[in-house]
Amino acid sequence: MQPSPDALPADLPAPVDDGAADHLRGMRLPDVALTATDGTTVSLARLTGRTVAYAYPRTGEPGQPALTPDWDAIPGARGCTPQACDFRDNHAALRGRGVAQVYGLSTQTSVYQREAAERLRLTFPLLADPHRAFTMAARLPVFQAGGQVLMRRLTLVIDDGVVSQVFYPVFPADRSAQQVIDWLDGSA
Repeated sequence: MQPSPDALPADLPAPVDDGAADHLRGMRLPDVALTATDGTTVSLARLTGRTVAYAYPRTGEPGQPALTPDWDAIPGARGCTPQACDFRDNHAALRGRGVAQVYGLSTQTSVYQREAAERLRLTFPLLADPHRAFTMAARLPVFQAGGQVLMRRLTLVIDDGVVSQVFYPVFPADRSAQQVIDWLDGSA
């Protein structure tokens, strides 16, 4: 039996906390409209209740090579599909703990994200920030690969537009939702 192409290799390099997300806890998020894969426009600053938004570099395209040949060697780059599936698989558990909405966020276009959301059968929308308006306004951590500026992987817990918790760096990516659940349960 072949391993799943979405399974994370055991030897992925772990990202280090470079402090690039330290400013986020307590921040009122900038009011930037983002296109969601369900066709709506969302501003994370205007949402009421508790929201979980995870940022990721990019989802891969089935059958296509990685953005760069050394993608797996970039700390924290690999794992976008397993992270999305972790949030999908734990969506009900998050909702049961008072999370009103869950979103994924990347700099990919909404058209590209829509294909990924359908293919992965996500139970929540992905938000597109292709011009990095939100990324720059919130000063989210980024890195460059393959001539593109991509978001570093992080997860935000947002209460009425204000960041109450930041998970950064996120590693391994396929445990991202569980990190949030543990924090919500008071065991993180």
